[in-house]
Amino acid sequence: MIERSAAPVRPGTMLVLMTEREERSMKVIVAGAGIGGLCLAQGLVRAGIDVRVYEREPAADSRYQGFRIALNEHGLGALRACLPPRLYRLLDAVTGPLAGRPRVVDQHLTELRRLDPTDGGAAADRRVLREILLAGLGDRVEFARAVTGYAELPDGTVEVHLSDGAGTVADLLVGADGVGSAVRRRLLPDARVVDVPGNSLLGRTPLTERFAALVPDFGTLVQGPGLTMLLGRMEFRRPPRLAAAELAPEVELPDTDSYLRWVVTLPGQPTGPGADWATVRDRLLPLLDGWHPDLVELVRRSDVVNSAPLTLRYTEPVPHWGTGPVTLLGDAIHTMPPSAGQGANTALRDAALLCRTLTAAHRSGTGLREAVEAYEREMLAYGFAAVAESLERLPDFTPSR
Repeated sequence: MIERSAAPVRPGTMLVLMTEREERSMKVIVAGAGIGGLCLAQGLVRAGIDVRVYEREPAADSRYQGFRIALNEHGLGALRACLPPRLYRLLDAVTGPLAGRPRVVDQHLTELRRLDPTDGGAAADRRVLREILLAGLGDRVEFARAVTGYAELPDGTVEVHLSDGAGTVADLLVGADGVGSAVRRRLLPDARVVDVPGNSLLGRTPLTERFAALVPDFGTLVQGPGLTMLLGRMEFRRPPRLAAAELAPEVELPDTDSYLRWVVTLPGQPTGPGADWATVRDRLLPLLDGWHPDLVELVRRSDVVNSAPLTLRYTEPVPHWGTGPVTLLGDAIHTMPPSAGQGANTALRDAALLCRTLTAAHRSGTGLREAVEAYEREMLAYGFAAVAESLERLPDFTPSR
């Protein structure tokens, strides 16, 4: 079954159909309901562009959503541009402070040095952010329907194939379906995604006065024998559920408390993503023998639901592929390790840039393809620059052998 938004194509009518598409509302399909794809959808809805999002997960809360995001000027600017003002005010109410000079300490918490200062950002919980980005989109987002492939049509549109056997036709398909992107595999079959050597564990522990002392400023990097630990606070300015009840009652945010996010990196083969966290934690604790008791207890009290092994990957740079009715966004094109804190920010930046170029084309009646090409060329330049910076900074967060 194909869901079409235009009349069937007749031979020799491509020019006519292109004119008709410019006169009617542009239709965009987004593969993936991560933060990048949802940010784009929010912006397109505000611009009056028909957008649909298809997500393979069965529900918004069906899996662990990851860790605290350090939003920089690009991420915050993108969210401000794409979200309705009332949702951005809600986001601002439930972020946390993110400023100061990160410190580097040894396993006994003896300070070794300070890193460059950071200012002007905000800490956001990934799940809370995603729920805000879902707000108001309603049935424009369909869960348990993954984009599995596509076919470009003679009239310049694209037929999008879905996991339930159905399909739909759109002017543009945006692959925002993450590091394992089905859209990228079809569009760029030779693109290489590389696993970073080593083993990373992502932990989350409720924030108490004792643990808050571990991160008196922006963040703390612990460099111990054989492993490193990166600590960061997620301290909500206001409890998310209470803030939503006051500022946007139709938005239901999780009843979550402030926490300390920590990442441990150690040599060895990556632990599989399906590994039981309690088992992983109990294997980690003996490696902390002789460490400061507060660090050991931080690991011991980690939340088994919101902690997980983490595989770090990056995408090798690709040249511009020649613009068509399919493009890419976020981890689907420029996956990067979190060492420079740019992955989520770059995906949000992609969303705002693509929204801006599509909106301009929609409102002016100029060519869609030219708008998408302008996005792609700019995105590839800053996106792979961010990958390079993340790889350059990675040794600071990995243990010396």
